[in-house]
Order: sequence, then structure tokens, then C-alpha cells
Amino acid sequence: MRLLALSGSLRARSSTGAVLRSALDLHQGPATTADIGALPHFNPDLDGEDATPPPPVAALRTAAAAADAILVVSPEYAHGVPGVLKNALDWLVSSGECVDKPVAVITASPFPTGGDHANAQLRETLRMMSAEVVPAACREIPAIGPKTDPATERVTDEATLADLRAALSHLTTGPASAPA
Repeated sequence: MRLLALSGSLRARSSTGAVLRSALDLHQGPATTADIGALPHFNPDLDGEDATPPPPVAALRTAAAAADAILVVSPEYAHGVPGVLKNALDWLVSSGECVDKPVAVITASPFPTGGDHANAQLRETLRMMSAEVVPAACREIPAIGPKTDPATERVTDEATLADLRAALSHLTTGPASAPA
């Protein structure tokens, strides 16, 4: 199963990046990580009828179209979705690449809530885009800091790794197998 990964953090060394890299290490197939930091600010005038989307937008859409499933891993900023990730989703709203595509949303936070506000917002946005959010594949990882190793930039906590493995299993088997 071809996986497209989207990270809500642009930081080179973030706990979100550690979660994403660990999930990709656990994935049993090909994966692409989209460079959403290169996207221009969403502007429908750049994408209207007879317009050619900017190259980074075209690349994101091509990657989304080629993927069998999408993995979104994000921190939570000010109880919400990071702007860069929302911008990427805005570029995908009307293009159709996410329609009926299985999606997992994983948020991580240094706080006990695990990024629950961002997780809920992302899931709602993706459902509005007609993506198949797989509830059993979605996770909120609390207190992420001590669960990662800055040297390897990976998750080292065995329980968290087992949970990521389970999330990926649900994502790759599809929404039909996931409880509502």
C-alpha cells in the first residue's frame, strides 16, 4: 500500500517528525512525505478555471492521487491545526485526490491531551473533503517528549510504537474494518 505522509510541523527536529519517521519505519510498503512547506499560501485565483496550479501544489496533488492512503501527523498549536498543514489541505479541498481515500490522523503533544483539539479539527476537515477518516487508525499521543530519542529522531517508547503499529494496521486494512 502506497502511503502519503503529511507532517504538520516544519521543524527539522520535532517530536512530530519523530512520530512520523517512526510510523514510516513501521509501514510495510512504499511511502512519500510531502513537502508542504514549499506550498504557496492558498489562493483560489492561482487555481481557478484554466489556471495551472503552482508546481508545489501540482506535486502535492500528484502524490495524493498516487497514494492508497494518507497519514497525517501533527502537533497542536494554540488548540488548533498548524497553519502550514491547513494550507496544504486547502490546496486539496476542491481537487478530489482525497475523495474516498483512507486517512489516519495522529497528533502528538507534550501535554496530557495529546493534541485532541487539532485531531478533532483535522478529522472534521478531512471528512468535509470526503476522505475516509479511519477512526481506529487515529491517535492522540500525550506527553510525547520522553517517548522520543532526540539522537535517533524516533519514538522509543514501546507502548507508543505498538499503538502506532496498530494504527497503521487499521489504516492499511481500510475503513470497512474499523469500528465507528
